[in-house]
Amino acid sequence: MKKYSKMILLALSLLSLPACKKFLTHDNPSGVTDAEWWKTEAHAYGALGSIYAGIPAGSTGRNVMFWSGLSDEAVCRGDFRGNYDIYTRGLQNPTWDVAEWIWRDDYIDIRRACRFLENVDKCYMDDDLRSRMKYEARALRAFYHMEIMLFFGDIPIVTASLTPVNNHLKRDPAQKVYDFIISELKDCAEHLPQEYASDETWRISAGTCNALIARLALFYHHYDVARDAAAKVISSGVYKLYRSEKQGVNNYAELFSYVGELNKERIFFKADGCNNAWTTFAPYGIGGETYVSPTAAVVDNFETKQGKTLVELGPDSVAIYHKNPNYNNNRDPRLLASILYPGEQYLDANYILSPFDNATGNTDKIGVQKSTATGYWIRKYLDPRDRQGRGGSLDFMIIRYSEVLLIYVESLIELDDWKNPAIVQHLNDIRTRAGMPVVDVQRYNSAAMLRQLIRRERQSELAFEGQRYFDIRRWGIVKQVMNGEVLGATNPQTGVAVKVQDRAYMDRDYLWPIPEKETLSNPEMKQNPGY
Repeated sequence: MKKYSKMILLALSLLSLPACKKFLTHDNPSGVTDAEWWKTEAHAYGALGSIYAGIPAGSTGRNVMFWSGLSDEAVCRGDFRGNYDIYTRGLQNPTWDVAEWIWRDDYIDIRRACRFLENVDKCYMDDDLRSRMKYEARALRAFYHMEIMLFFGDIPIVTASLTPVNNHLKRDPAQKVYDFIISELKDCAEHLPQEYASDETWRISAGTCNALIARLALFYHHYDVARDAAAKVISSGVYKLYRSEKQGVNNYAELFSYVGELNKERIFFKADGCNNAWTTFAPYGIGGETYVSPTAAVVDNFETKQGKTLVELGPDSVAIYHKNPNYNNNRDPRLLASILYPGEQYLDANYILSPFDNATGNTDKIGVQKSTATGYWIRKYLDPRDRQGRGGSLDFMIIRYSEVLLIYVESLIELDDWKNPAIVQHLNDIRTRAGMPVVDVQRYNSAAMLRQLIRRERQSELAFEGQRYFDIRRWGIVKQVMNGEVLGATNPQTGVAVKVQDRAYMDRDYLWPIPEKETLSNPEMKQNPGY
């Protein structure tokens, strides 16, 4: 049972209008006047809770795991969850629903944070608690700015609640926004707790702030900033990689289940953020629904248990592994924890995944409504406990300790400190936790070779967690991997991979279109190039 703050539950229960609570425009949770609301500690908890409500989830809300479909690791279907697929064909425009939702959602959350900071001093409450809450609100406000900027580039910095009279803001340069976010998160990291009591671990902490700094700085190639922020998280001693207490268990797989949910690896998470994973990723033939399907590219990224890539093995071996991705049970255990593949037995002894079986009653056939689009399924965050009720309460980890270790390692490599022993130390920690061999230092003996390894390791470790989309952009390989045909699973009978779609990526696609509603209502809001 999760232990959520009673006050935050109270605040969210007050958001009872018919529209989705994330997109409400009321200034406070109950819709009462400021004079009536900002009086007590309970009111402060409630207002802060409304800011936390906007934190993105994995399979619901802002659908972070759907961002995989904007990259080469997955294909999205089911437009009612957002038309992510049109982006991969270069068809998005200023009326694109996904861009509009994220822009609107984040700026509503920013407004709530500003409202909180402007009014919380009116509440009768403990001064130390009030001070901590202010830093929480500022950190969340910085996080929401960060999310918008990573998609849209130049955006308005908002530090005060705006009225219709004064909301015609210009877009601030991305560098100015970056400096604002880093400054805010650094200040908050100095004043927020390193960790909270067990029933408040979902709150934003000093570690969260430093992890977000590391992630943002890495995206903008500020490797020294990323290294230093990641080092603070590592040296805090608060976090560690999850390892099961049971022998012979796939540690990595258990991390994304109810058994491993309460762990020291999660730095920032959304409670219940994968509560509908079963009706988002699971095979239709076993009571699920599938709207995000892995591609052959992500499957091929996983090494063998000997630490070899498929390319190293030669064409004959590649053909075997394409027909059976886990041939002889010889692939990285993270593949089995992340992806379901053709021919795999799943849950029931007599249930075999058969996407190439053309039988009339086969609901797992490729292309059938609510079935896989590629022949593969996402397994990460699927827990059998959710099967009967077709849903549950599984948390979604927005940022994990393993990502911080990978950021630290990549920063050292890009700073030409590739001989630093911490690189192999942290990579070995991540790999052995997953059941993989340690780094072959005789082979990975240069910055260039380590760069190949860290990029492959990031995709294996962080598959479907929303980071691949940003990685291919910052590495400058987005045109390479997002143009041309997308392949899915290989039919084991014919040896031919299914062609899913053709994709097209242009320079303009690096940034998203500013929503048309914004440019029409605000004459100062200029559109991104190409839209």
